[in-house]
This record gives sequence, C-alpha cells and structure tokens, in this order.
Amino acid sequence: MTTTPSSTPAPVSAPTRVVEAVDERVPWRRLVPLATQHVLAMIAAPVSTVFLVAGTLKTTPGVTASLLSAVLLLCGVGALLQSLGVWRIGGRLPFVMLPGGAATALFLQIAQEHGAPTATGAVLLAAALLLAVLPLYARVVRLFPPLVMGVTVLLIGIAMIRVAARLVTGPDGKGEPPAVLLAALTVAATVAAYVLLRGVWRQTSVLIGMAAGTVVAVTTGLGAFTPAAGSGFALPDLLPFGSPRFDLVAAIPLLVFSLTTLAEITGQTVLNSETVGRTPAPERDVPRVARADALVSLAGGLFGTSLMVTSAENIGIGRLTGVRSRYVTAGAGALLMVLGLATPVSRALAGIPEAVVGGSALVVYAVIAVMGVEMLRRADLSGTGTGNLTAALALTAGLLPLLTPDLYAGFPSWARTILGSGVVAGTLTAVLLTALLGRFGKGSRRPAQPEPCARE
Repeated sequence: MTTTPSSTPAPVSAPTRVVEAVDERVPWRRLVPLATQHVLAMIAAPVSTVFLVAGTLKTTPGVTASLLSAVLLLCGVGALLQSLGVWRIGGRLPFVMLPGGAATALFLQIAQEHGAPTATGAVLLAAALLLAVLPLYARVVRLFPPLVMGVTVLLIGIAMIRVAARLVTGPDGKGEPPAVLLAALTVAATVAAYVLLRGVWRQTSVLIGMAAGTVVAVTTGLGAFTPAAGSGFALPDLLPFGSPRFDLVAAIPLLVFSLTTLAEITGQTVLNSETVGRTPAPERDVPRVARADALVSLAGGLFGTSLMVTSAENIGIGRLTGVRSRYVTAGAGALLMVLGLATPVSRALAGIPEAVVGGSALVVYAVIAVMGVEMLRRADLSGTGTGNLTAALALTAGLLPLLTPDLYAGFPSWARTILGSGVVAGTLTAVLLTALLGRFGKGSRRPAQPEPCARE
C-alpha cells in the first residue's frame, strides 16, 4: 500500500514587518542616557537665550525664572510633538525644538522700540502668519534662496552683537572694567571648552562658559550670583509682560522672519529624512513640521517667549551613536518638560550675572553672523551674475540703520519702523532685487538649500 503525499499546502507565515530605524522603539535602559545626551547638547541654547532676553529687558529674577521655565517646557512639548506627531502636526522625525536665536533678536528689537507687550503681539501674529501661508508653501519658499537667507542671517547677527555688548556695558555704552573683564573671561572659557572638549560636551561649550564665568564672578567679586526665591514644581506665568498689543507695522521684522523659516524648515526636514534613511518628502513633511513650529510659537507668545523653531543640530548625535529613533528625541522632550516644571532649577539659573550673559551672547550671535557668511558663500557672488550686486545693495540697506540710526528720523513712523530695522530693510531689498535682477543674470537663481542650523 503506497501513501500519497498530502496535497494540503503548508501554512504561509505572515511577512515580517520591517521597522525603519526612525520608528525603532528603544529599551528604557538605553533610552534614558541617549535622551540625556540630546538634552545636554541643546540645553545651552534655551538657557543663554532667556538670559539674553532677561538682561536686555531688565526683568526681575522671578520673571527670568518664569521665562526659563516656559522655554524649557515648550522645548519639551515641541520635541514630543515633532518626534511623535499628532494628525498632520509634527514631522515624526528625530527633531528637537529651541527658541530661535534670530527670532529672539527680532523680538528684542521690537521690545526695545515698541515695548514688550508689542513684541509679544508680534510673536502671535508671526506664528499665525506661518500657519496661514502653509497652503502656499511652494510659492513662498522660492522667495528665500541662499542669497536672501544669507543677508538676513548676517544682518541679524551683526545687530545682535550690538545688543549683546550693551549687556556688558550697560545702556549708556560705557563699560566698567570689572564687567568687561568678566565678559572676556566668559568668552575665553567658552572658547577653551569648545577647543579642548569633544562630543556632547563640546556642544555645551556655551553653557560651560556661563558656568565658569559665574564661578569667577562669585570667587573674585567681579559679579554676584542672586537666584530667585522659590521651590518645588510650578507652571510658568501666563503673559509675564502683560496683555499683548497687536501692531502690524511694528511686527514686520518677525512677520518677514516667519516666512523665511519655511526655507530653513525645508532644508532641515530633507537633511533629517536622509540621515534616518527615510526618502525625503518635503511636500508632505515640511507643512507638518511648520504647523508644530507655529502652534508651539503661539503658546510661547502667551508665556513671553519669541518664536520657537525646530532644530536639526542634534542630528550629529544620531550620527555619532548610530541611533536614529524618533523616540529618543521624544524622551529628551519629556526630560525638558520635567526641567521646565522644576522651579529650583530655573530660579537658580536666573541668578547668573549680567556680564556673564553678555559674554555668552557675544559668542552666540557672532556665530549667527558667521552662519550668514556661510550661506552667502553658497550663492553665486562672482562678477558674472547679479548676485554680488544684490548682496552688496541689500547689506548696505541693512547696515545703514545700524551705522546712522537717525537716517530716517524725518520719515513717517511706519516708514521708520520698516526702513529703520536693518534686518527688514536688508531682507526686503534682497527679495526685491533677486526678483528684479535675477532674469538678467544667473547670480540669484540657484535652488534654495538653506543651512540646517541657521535659525538657532
């Protein structure tokens, strides 16, 4: 008797789902140290930015602590939103969020000229504008090629070096030797940390410089460390500068900047997608990233901060560790929220001497100016096109208000607001000349691929 093989087919196992590196869930024992690395790498930006705002606007230690708490909390919320995504909000990429250095510069410019409530209103208007223009994303982003972005960032850096210097010298511009020496020692400590350290610690060189400057101030008598009173956990204060005042003309610097961020978001999103091995899809992901930026910035305006922007600076850590998971930056966001709610941390940091903040700010905004130069290098500034003429005239329009502050004193107030802002005058000049002269030469027609970190 012979047996015949069964004709019943063997069961076919379901195909195994391949999890992309960006979607990998990291075990807790690895997640916590990896997330802590990201926090250490980016913590200097929110801390130094808040102290620059506090020093420039002469806020009380309590308000300074509240601002720092709000910024850390919003950085955490932004990192969670960008990393995990909700509906069409957030890119679901390993991003962190920071207060934009350039946006903070413009916030302070508006606050000094029109008052902090007007600056708060400008933040809310700029965030709302960013949300409103997203359906026109493809058209708006073409207005800001590398040449225009380079001019804008360079002018912001130059203008803010002047503001940072006033933190050292005081409003009268006459620096006392102890304050100047303390700022110089802070800069020296920052440079030493950047040169001598490596990896994550090198990325925290600004924070290390501030810590060293504070220690020198206390031990030598060059300054005083006066933390704000308070303990435990608490939410930051709502509207610390009072009810916002909405002035469209005064808000123009931040409105223009909010449009330029679309070019930066595009570059960062493409870079981050390529880094984690995901095929870039800017038409899908850029609006999602921008929506999260805008919504967190709206919340930031209510808590007294400037625009919050997504940052790609932590991509270097992902490359170093080989971990591309967005859940790691989500973990960093959770840690930042805890730091923001822990008032002893923010109130202790609020006591850093003003000259130390000024020294750190000089480094931060000098770096922003250099970023502008780097972006201009990517544009064609040779004599064969119109790019060199566009850059020259735009920089002239932007530097004139800084070099001759009374140049437009006889103009109407709305004209003084627009022309008297070097950033706005230079950016608008660059946009207009790029559009008008671009057809006559190749200097301004290269595709926009902005530097990924120019907004910090």
